Amino acid sequence: MEQKVTVQSADKVKIQRPDGKKHNDNYSPRSRIYVRDTKGVMEYFRRGFGFLLLAVFALIPWLTYQGEQAVLLDIMEQRFRIYGLTLWPQDFTVVAWFAIVAAVALFFVTTVFGRVWCGFMCPQTTWTFIFMWFEKKFEGPHNKRIKLDERKMDFDKLWRKTGKQTGWILVALLTSMSFVGYFTDISDLFVNFFTLDAGFWATFSVLFFTLCTYGNAGYMREIMCTHMCPYARFQSAMFDKDTYTVSYDAERGEPRGPRSRKADPAEKGLGHCIDCYMCVQVCPTGIDIRNGLQYECIDCGACIDACNDVMDKMNYPKGLIRFTTERNLAAKDKKQKTNPWRMKSIGYFIMVVAVSAVLVWDITSRVPLEVDVLRDRNQLFRENIEGQIENVFTLKLVNKSQQDMTYRIEVKGFKEFELIGESTKQVSAGEVGTLPLTLAVPPSLLKEQVTEFYFVVTAVDNADITNTHQSRFLYE
Repeated sequence: MEQKVTVQSADKVKIQRPDGKKHNDNYSPRSRIYVRDTKGVMEYFRRGFGFLLLAVFALIPWLTYQGEQAVLLDIMEQRFRIYGLTLWPQDFTVVAWFAIVAAVALFFVTTVFGRVWCGFMCPQTTWTFIFMWFEKKFEGPHNKRIKLDERKMDFDKLWRKTGKQTGWILVALLTSMSFVGYFTDISDLFVNFFTLDAGFWATFSVLFFTLCTYGNAGYMREIMCTHMCPYARFQSAMFDKDTYTVSYDAERGEPRGPRSRKADPAEKGLGHCIDCYMCVQVCPTGIDIRNGLQYECIDCGACIDACNDVMDKMNYPKGLIRFTTERNLAAKDKKQKTNPWRMKSIGYFIMVVAVSAVLVWDITSRVPLEVDVLRDRNQLFRENIEGQIENVFTLKLVNKSQQDMTYRIEVKGFKEFELIGESTKQVSAGEVGTLPLTLAVPPSLLKEQVTEFYFVVTAVDNADITNTHQSRFLYE
């Protein structure tokens, strides 16, 4: 007897798929996937881990350090403040090394454990499941949602749809404001936004990211994972036979087919898969894991929980669908064959350690003082009443530390000179101090048109904080 499953699409066209045919052969980006709710170890772990990351994301902008927002990526002022570390455009290498560490670490984890980032840590996945929770609370389980969409608009459908959309908008708005709070003072943002006193860019950013979150998690969902995210496309280059992925044990499950609970599958010549399509109904990307490894699979483990629940009801062993490797599935004795420490994974691990070491070195070796010297270009040099030759400079002192500092300015390279202007400058934490100076040198010491010398800037209270900047003294 031919087994069929009905999938409801957004345009209300029912697609019949016969048994044995790939479930998503007729899937298109416009298809609507009604994900069935599931419970189990993987689901509870994914929820707990996802909400932990969500809590961290929402809490970080509210943390303070020394009376200021602990994490503030101030693009307008061109400085990133991360607790005791202030990064300026000159410190871009730190940001670059951090991005490299994150990328290589992701490659290492993917090589060993597959797309666990997508299934358990990706913001798109986390927010999608939050939006799906609102759907279930207002519109009911997946079968009721299908019937609700088929009904004509009435009061019951109106209030359920309105409630769901309201929840989506509130979550998207709070998400957007938390995200924008990383780039501006978050306490002022919340007050100014709701009192309609926020600036143009703050308001635009909040509304823009609200729209993005609402559209991505509410409507695009699996389209982001299967058609827009580049990670889904190049992840296969990092997979091998020893990579752990969500896999279907075809040797144990085939041939599949329906049967009663009391029936002995061996007598009927069947495997343990009863062809219930539960693994398909709970999949957020709408694939059939029994068709093998597919790039749409995000390794969320929902099909594992659904299948284990069916195996319990049938009194079969769990693990027909499980996290395993291709090598383990192919092993005849079914014993552990996978070696997680193979050349590829070892190579990625060494790279993670190496670039992490470079990142730590870059952070610890950076001097919390940046000096920039600007020359007065209106007049390259001049002669004062005492006959000395003067060059005018402006020193920019960038205090990268989280403490107010007083700096002392010295000149090296001339046996005799006069420094006209203040020789000390106090600069607040994370700020830029400007100090105009005039350097006067006797013409007898100037043998060439260009004479190199050095400005030495040292913290008064900490001699270890010093910076030497080379400059040039001009004379005809």
